[in-house]
Amino acid sequence: MFEENDILVQSLACALKKRGLACASAESCTGGLVGAMLTAVPGSSDWYLGGVISYANSVKTGLLHVREEDLASVGAVSEPVVRAMALGACAATGAGAAVATSGVAGPGGGSPEKPVGTVWIGWALGSESRARLFHFPGSRDEVRVQAARAAIEGLAAWLEEA
Repeated sequence: MFEENDILVQSLACALKKRGLACASAESCTGGLVGAMLTAVPGSSDWYLGGVISYANSVKTGLLHVREEDLASVGAVSEPVVRAMALGACAATGAGAAVATSGVAGPGGGSPEKPVGTVWIGWALGSESRARLFHFPGSRDEVRVQAARAAIEGLAAWLEEA
């Protein structure tokens, strides 16, 4: 698994370097796993600026400028929240690109609308943002790893098409 992660991260690093960009992360359900995967590769300090683990909504609003209205109306596990988290990570760090994760990793905490394994992932590139809903199977750890990998893959893919 570690070798696969390194290959994935190297593809992101290459895409960032090609565009002269650095990235950041804003993580809720992954709890720093994206940052850990990115910094596991030597030389990551050239293109990864840092991240915010925004597990509490107060951190989302205070550091990442997520709107309280969005949290109240659609909840933390939602498209507008991860878009705002990604843009907030760029603003907080000065990065030109970012990833954001918010989801229900389990084993508890799910609901009929947002069952365990539901994860929203957001990306920012400059002032633009994107988001996608995922439903990952497995244990808490498996959901978190799949979410972190999907976050990295998504940013790399966007950079390749940009």
